[in-house]
Amino acid sequence: MSQDGASQFQEVIRQELELSVKKELEKILTTAPSHEFEHTKKDLDGFRKLFHRFLQEKGPSVDWGKIQRPPEDSIQPYEKIKARGLPDNISSVLNKLVVVKLNGGLGTSMGCKGPKSLIGVRNENTFLDLTVQQIEHLNKTYNTDVPLVLMNSFNTDEDTKKILQKYNHCRVKIYTFNQSRYPRINKESLLPVAKDVSYSGENTEAWYPPGHDNLGATVDLYILNHLMNPPNGKPCEFVMEVTNKTRADVKGGTLTQYEGKLRLVEIAQVPKAHVDEFKSVSKFKIFNTNNLWISLAAVKRLQEQNAIDMEIIVNPKTLDGGLNVIQLETAVGAAIKSFENSLGINVPRSRFLPVKTTSDLLLVMSNLYSLNAGSLTMSEKREFPTVPLVKLGSSFTKVQDYLRRFESIPDMLELDHLTVSGDVTFGKNVSLKGTVIIIANHGDRIDIPPGAVLENKIVSGNLRILDH
Repeated sequence: MSQDGASQFQEVIRQELELSVKKELEKILTTAPSHEFEHTKKDLDGFRKLFHRFLQEKGPSVDWGKIQRPPEDSIQPYEKIKARGLPDNISSVLNKLVVVKLNGGLGTSMGCKGPKSLIGVRNENTFLDLTVQQIEHLNKTYNTDVPLVLMNSFNTDEDTKKILQKYNHCRVKIYTFNQSRYPRINKESLLPVAKDVSYSGENTEAWYPPGHDNLGATVDLYILNHLMNPPNGKPCEFVMEVTNKTRADVKGGTLTQYEGKLRLVEIAQVPKAHVDEFKSVSKFKIFNTNNLWISLAAVKRLQEQNAIDMEIIVNPKTLDGGLNVIQLETAVGAAIKSFENSLGINVPRSRFLPVKTTSDLLLVMSNLYSLNAGSLTMSEKREFPTVPLVKLGSSFTKVQDYLRRFESIPDMLELDHLTVSGDVTFGKNVSLKGTVIIIANHGDRIDIPPGAVLENKIVSGNLRILDH
């Protein structure tokens, strides 16, 4: 078959596939109750556009040969931004700010039902409590009215709205809206898995919200001032906070120069042959923290021009029953290339605190971090600014198991690396320093006694402590 013939054949296949998906989506829409019809139609139309783009764009979405290091002045060190100080009228600057928090994730990866933001972090305070405290503190301190907007998903909306009543007396106006709800598609047929709009019963896994939280994302007055009062008078429409990579972050998206613009490149977009180069800490030294500062006027302008261009990330998943599906996602940071005068700011590591696992949770619950008005910052007692590498084994995956295994959270101020595997428990007031590896083999159990100090130790075998 000639090359022309082959591409015509592929085009016919593509058109037929689009038609099949369109029919499936129309069938799903007919099952929507009348009060949800418009909302569902909007979501399914959005998905259809995304699916159309997915079929058009084959292969990796970046040409590796065009990727360059970003120019020096396009990523500014945070210290330089902070050195400008703050103006007297910081309150009027704050009154132009809206804080949007992603609140779409469930705590399922940590064995919790309901929104991840409702997991307890410190003294019974949840992630959401801390966020509300941060913004209330700002509003009280500067006599401002910064609102909090929660971007919920269909997974978290109901539970979150119930809990919001407890903040009625706080000095923070809280608003919510929902992320889109898109259908997962079968990896082989590329047709939606869902047969109707419900997302319970056998349809539980048929839908997904197409987005990604970070506990270190607090309002920084110096960055805000830099945006509202730019030093060169040229307004900056999009700022991405980046931070230096460590070995734990090699998969994080990085900022590059691409066709004359700043561009976010995610690992899923990298051709296989270049993945190791992408992970290199020496070539790509920074990664995206997902703390973004964006001009709303610019968003409105670009939205009206239909000019926000975000590459599609194809995320493969396996459902509980073993079915292989893909979900089509876009990362908001990828929009950076559509905005004028975009900038990266290289911020301290403490502004990046993702909590995806109980290993992350152990770090934020420990004395490595100090809590002040809802903000977690690296303790001044820690002598070096790096975060320890913590790997808790499968016995700690679920929050309730993790909490049961620590009578109190160990002192980790001098810890570099902790690996725990197997049936291990920690007594009260344990101190961990340097590199600590604790491995209980199958059938064995290790109880670390109360008050134990483990410094550069490997503990294995069997150690039971029983009350007599």
